[in-house]
Amino acid sequence: MASFSNGNGEALVVGHVDQALGFTIPARHARGRIVRLGPLLDGVLASHGYPPAIGRLLAEALTLTALLGSTLKDAGGQLTIQAQTEGGVVDLLVCDYRGGEMRGYVRHDAERLAEMPADPSLFALFGRGYLAITFDQAASGERYQGIVPLEGGSLAGAAEAYFTQSEQLPSLVRLATVDNGLAGHVAGGLLIQHLPEGEEGGQRLHVREVHEEWDHVAALGGTIRDAELTDPSLALDQIAWRLFHEEDEVRTLPLVRLVRNCRCNADHIRSVIARFPAEERAEMAESDGAIHVDCEFCSRRYSFPLVDFAD
Repeated sequence: MASFSNGNGEALVVGHVDQALGFTIPARHARGRIVRLGPLLDGVLASHGYPPAIGRLLAEALTLTALLGSTLKDAGGQLTIQAQTEGGVVDLLVCDYRGGEMRGYVRHDAERLAEMPADPSLFALFGRGYLAITFDQAASGERYQGIVPLEGGSLAGAAEAYFTQSEQLPSLVRLATVDNGLAGHVAGGLLIQHLPEGEEGGQRLHVREVHEEWDHVAALGGTIRDAELTDPSLALDQIAWRLFHEEDEVRTLPLVRLVRNCRCNADHIRSVIARFPAEERAEMAESDGAIHVDCEFCSRRYSFPLVDFAD
């Protein structure tokens, strides 16, 4: 159990938060992840002051990113979720995961959002949008990306479509968020997938006529309640037990700790700026004689006086 305070000694969130738990059900050829975010989520949202609808969207996207990112076996690998849209309130959404470190942001049209209901639909937010999920493997240098339309009623539904179409893995995704006011935000998620028999070399489920194993696991997973996913007092392994305690064996993996961390770096930004010709750097500078760069993820501003780049 972990506790967090607001700096005045007042406890905000106490419980099992900023964690990911993996599990497998060998007899059913299924694997899963359970995630719950707390202070990490508050930190990301506090950097931007998003309206409630955008805050909920980013909370769900970060939870989905944690669910998928925590499946990476390569410790240096990175998982990125990006949603680009046409005609929606949201212009761009980006979240990424690397080694338990997470960040994310949303670029949106505040004026158009203000004209919409308090809980706009996925189509209202994204219009004709696409969800891209990219896996970068550091060890091999390989990159894999799948892209699916942002259709349906939820981000979870779009993720399920991604796995069905791109990975050919029947999957169940559940995402839930709650805003507790001064006590902070909590978001939780569940991912369950049916694997080929033996996890490699077996038939994919979509080519088989009998789906009893997956139907059984999906039915049990579908009983999860939002209140369970967002209850900080409920340990993640207890959620797995509640769902699958009647199975012969459920194996849990070590907990993965999740933290908010933006990887923006002043030295890297300076080196990029230095590659431009002096004339272009002069055009980038503002009236104070400095080039200013804002990080979209953490809202930090970097300032580089032109004199630092004297040729």
